[in-house]
Amino acid sequence: MRAIIERLSRSVVLRRRLPAQFGKRQIYVSPGSALRYWGKMDSVDPKLLRNVDQLVRPNDVVWDVGANVGLFAFSAAAKAGAGGKVLAVEPDAWLVSLLIRSAGVEDPKAAPVHVLSAAVGDVLGVSSFHIAGRGRASNHLAGYANTQAGGTAQIQLVLTVTLDWLLQHSPPPYLVKIDVEGAESIVLAGAERLLAQVRPRILCEVNGESTETVTMLLKKHRYVLEDADADVSSRQPLDHAVWSTLATPLPQ
Repeated sequence: MRAIIERLSRSVVLRRRLPAQFGKRQIYVSPGSALRYWGKMDSVDPKLLRNVDQLVRPNDVVWDVGANVGLFAFSAAAKAGAGGKVLAVEPDAWLVSLLIRSAGVEDPKAAPVHVLSAAVGDVLGVSSFHIAGRGRASNHLAGYANTQAGGTAQIQLVLTVTLDWLLQHSPPPYLVKIDVEGAESIVLAGAERLLAQVRPRILCEVNGESTETVTMLLKKHRYVLEDADADVSSRQPLDHAVWSTLATPLPQ
């Protein structure tokens, strides 16, 4: 039954509004990304929304790497306000079309959201990008498949950039969210200047196979790692990155 619902949901586009604390902004989403988008927006990913609420400040510059339908990006835009800026980076051409539609919805109280159609890695180039057979939230670069993908429905050729390259074309961020289905180690490997000089906070989903590399790269640049899914009052420094890692730079 789930497989049938997933198949029927792939091309469905819904207009939804963000929860009240994010200004009830209208965005375009799809249960073809994740079936939970059939439900209420405040129950789609409450931990992610809680982190937006706690981490994004007025006038912040925020980068959303692996933006999907833009739940994080547009919630961050509401928190950053008109003085902020949000960059949403997403390689899937179909999801990019939804992001562009959502970015076109006028909201004078929110930061503008700019959409970049690209994947992020450790080199500039062209890569194969796999559209998941199940929800598009499991899309991934070639070589980084996960068990939730359900095989490959389509392969797209995508431009690949680095975070350090983005620094030449976008204001430096205060916060970078990374959700790239296992490729987070190469994303951070292409961010040496960003981590050493700009030193934004990093909110990163970490696949088990990349734990050691992600931990090494962040600790090399003197970041403190915490579990972003834990309540703020109970967060403690971690020895290793976890599934939802919040990395905060120590003073230079």
